[in-house]
Amino acid sequence: MGKNTIDDETIEYVGILAKLELNDEEKEKAKKDMEEMLDYVDKLNELDTDDVLPMSHIFDSENAFREDVVTNGDGCEELLNNAPKVKENMIVVPKTI
Repeated sequence: MGKNTIDDETIEYVGILAKLELNDEEKEKAKKDMEEMLDYVDKLNELDTDDVLPMSHIFDSENAFREDVVTNGDGCEELLNNAPKVKENMIVVPKTI
C-alpha cells in the first residue's frame, strides 16, 4: 500500500457528499480505490514538468472557424415564389389551434 491512507471518517464524508449508501464491504473497496488514485496522483507529481507548455489538445490544430460570408444570398424571393400563398413577404399558413 502507498503512503496515502483514507480513514473511515473520510470515506463516510465522501459517501455523504456523493449521496452514496455503502455497506462495509463497499466502503473498504472504495477506500482502497481512493488510496490507489491518490498514490497515482503522487507518482504523477514526481514528474518534472517545468519546461512543458500547457496544452488543451494533444494535436497541433488551428482554429477551425471560418469567416461567415454569405455567398448565395438569402433566397427569399425564390422561397416566396414556391409558397402557395404569400402576404406582405410572408408565407400564409392555415390557422391552427
